[in-house]
Amino acid sequence: MHDYVVIGGGSAGCALTGRLIEAGASVLLLEAGPRDSHPLIHIPAGFTRLLSSPLLSRHETQAQTAMDGRSRILPQGRVLGGGSSVNALIYIRGQHEDYDDWADAGCNGWSFREVLPYFKRAEDNERFDNRYHATGGPLGVSDLKQVCELSRGFVRAAQQAGIPYTPDFNGERQNGVGFNQITARNNRRCSAAVAYLRSAEKSRRLTVVTEACVQRILIEGNQAVGVEYRHKGRLIEVRGSKEVILSAGAIQSPKLLMLSGIGPAQELERHGIPVRHALPGVGQNLQDHAEVGTIAYCHGKYGYYGQDNPLNTVKNGLQYLMFGSGPVSSNVTEACAFINTDDASARPNAQMHFVPIVFFDLDQEAIKKPGATINTCVLRPMSRGEIRLASTDTETAPLVDPRYFAHPEDRRVAIKGLNLAREVLAQPAMRNYTGEEVFPGANVRSDEALLKYIGQRAKTVYHPVGTCKMGVDDMAVVDPELRVHGLLNLRVVDAAIMPNLISGNTNAPSIMIGEKAADMILGRSALAAPPFQA
Repeated sequence: MHDYVVIGGGSAGCALTGRLIEAGASVLLLEAGPRDSHPLIHIPAGFTRLLSSPLLSRHETQAQTAMDGRSRILPQGRVLGGGSSVNALIYIRGQHEDYDDWADAGCNGWSFREVLPYFKRAEDNERFDNRYHATGGPLGVSDLKQVCELSRGFVRAAQQAGIPYTPDFNGERQNGVGFNQITARNNRRCSAAVAYLRSAEKSRRLTVVTEACVQRILIEGNQAVGVEYRHKGRLIEVRGSKEVILSAGAIQSPKLLMLSGIGPAQELERHGIPVRHALPGVGQNLQDHAEVGTIAYCHGKYGYYGQDNPLNTVKNGLQYLMFGSGPVSSNVTEACAFINTDDASARPNAQMHFVPIVFFDLDQEAIKKPGATINTCVLRPMSRGEIRLASTDTETAPLVDPRYFAHPEDRRVAIKGLNLAREVLAQPAMRNYTGEEVFPGANVRSDEALLKYIGQRAKTVYHPVGTCKMGVDDMAVVDPELRVHGLLNLRVVDAAIMPNLISGNTNAPSIMIGEKAADMILGRSALAAPPFQA
């Protein structure tokens, strides 16, 4: 019998597991996907070839009424390492205020000053070592070895449009435009699996079972005692002597709770599931970033257009293998900007991801032309969605309804952000490479027309959170120690616990959650918060 059973080998689950093993515990880690052995996982640009692969679960949302009534795709990593194995490697923590807001809402211990030591404990930063950053941690964070001319043009154009340059999105202030740091070490992806599990697996105290489909959490009385899962056609029941920890992500974690009889009573009864513990917040509070592109075609072969054709694939692959350089060493999304759409000096409420190709979502048409795309998202959407069960079959995907742009404030900020992106695209530094704006197009000017374009073209940024939110109110699923309210020996440790979506990409915060949860589970004192006012 293991001390802990961890369900889900994603960013948080790997970080948590690694720290538990380091402390001398024994862990059974159950992952629904395969091992992270695919070679394209481990090279920075490889993820572009994996987006439509079986290494991601391709969830389809319910029809989005504020987005022309169509469903959207919402892929999530389904491989050891989770999203950290298949994402664009961008290392963003969010804003100080994000975590202070969590603490102000009753999540004691989660202010920025209190989570910063866990970001730093995880980090091995190639460039920074200061009050906000550290070296020596398991997670490699490095500068890009390859940045194309179009990305440099975007950074200059943003400055021409009045957005200040910043060398560090994760330092004192997030505001500005700059180049991303990425989760890589020695020019190879440093996923959470690479960072935390490679050394942990040398211990006989860690058992990793991949392609394990968890059926339910075993509940006896008011406590979790184990897990039932299917593996290679066999139904297996295991028990953890201390705790069961759910780290399956914001879509799968609430689904597994509900399949185990934990959740909104009405939803469970609708499917004939006996209510073992009524928790109305399970599956509620779903939040995700949705972005929309401003696009121009290039008047030459700039950016990464054509770099994936057979000849260039061979050439670029050899360059990467021999010299560690070239397009293969890029994460493609090399630069971004954080802006406030109303007051340039205020806390950013929108993020621009720059992509040096013409890029629409996977369920839309592919345009085979060189181009530049500025994808802009609302950082802290006010819209709230939900996860519900489609059936009691564990293999059936749940019903996912993010309700993108349902709140009028999200629509307002999205329109203003789109217009700011158009200003950046029109600057001389971009016009050195591109022609006139093609999408949404010069004739699309009114708010009504822009909103229609947003409804047609907006896509996920792959950041669902919040469906097992942490807190002390009636809709909270876990307390600030990440223990499921009303049950013993059961915690949720992943992005589902976020009360509110952080202002940026979610991989680094998920790893921080795993780091911090490990100390809570082990009964250790929290790392000391820095003495300065962060």
